Amino acid sequence: MDQERWLAVDRYLTDLLIPADPALDAALAASAAAGLPPINVAPNQGRLLELLARVQGARSILEIGTLGGYSTIWLARALPPDGRLVTLESEPKHAEVARANIDRAGLADMVEVRVGPALETLPRLAADGVGPFDLTFIDADKPSTPDYFRWALELSRPGSLIIVDNVVRGGAVIDDGSDDAGIQGVRRFNELLAAEPRVRATAIQTVGSKGYDGVAIALVTDEGG
Repeated sequence: MDQERWLAVDRYLTDLLIPADPALDAALAASAAAGLPPINVAPNQGRLLELLARVQGARSILEIGTLGGYSTIWLARALPPDGRLVTLESEPKHAEVARANIDRAGLADMVEVRVGPALETLPRLAADGVGPFDLTFIDADKPSTPDYFRWALELSRPGSLIIVDNVVRGGAVIDDGSDDAGIQGVRRFNELLAAEPRVRATAIQTVGSKGYDGVAIALVTDEGG
C-alpha cells in the first residue's frame, strides 16, 4: 500500500511541476530499448539535482555513474554556456547510449563522458589537473561509495557541494551485520561522512517511485586532499 501511494504522489507532483520534455523522455526510451537497468533518478529527483546545481551557481560538475545520461542531462542544463560536466561510466555500452542521449539533448559540447572504472578515471582527472568541481553527484556502485567520496573531496574546493544518492537502501543501512556489499559500502560512507572534518553534511530519507532510500548532501568547508 505504501508503494502504491508513493507512486501516486510522485505522479501527481511530476504532472504538476515537471512538464513533458522530449529530450529527457527520449533518453529514458533509448535507455530502456538498449536494455539498461531502470535505475535512473526519478523526474522530480532530476529536477532537484538541477535546482541544487543552479543554486550552487555551478560552472563545473562531476558525475560518478552516468548510466544512460538521464541525470547528466538534468545537471548539464543547470550550467552556463561555458560550463562543463565530466561524467564517469564503467560500462562502454552505457556510455554509448548516454552520449547519444546527451547529443540529442544538445549538450554534447559541454559534457565529456569518460569510460572506465571510476577508481581508475578519478586519479587520472586529478593527475590531469581537471577540477576543482563546484558540484559532484555520486550515483554508482555502492561498495565503492566511500572511495568515490574521498576522490570527490580531492577534486573539490571550499564551497563545493557533494551529493550522494542511495544512502538508506530501503532502511537496510541500519543492519550492521548485513552481508550485502552495497549496504556495507554505504555504511562505511556514512561513517566516513560523519568523521570528515572538511564538510558540513546531512542525510535525509526519501520515498517515491524509486522506493524507499535517501540522499546525503555535503558542503566542503575546507581544502580537499
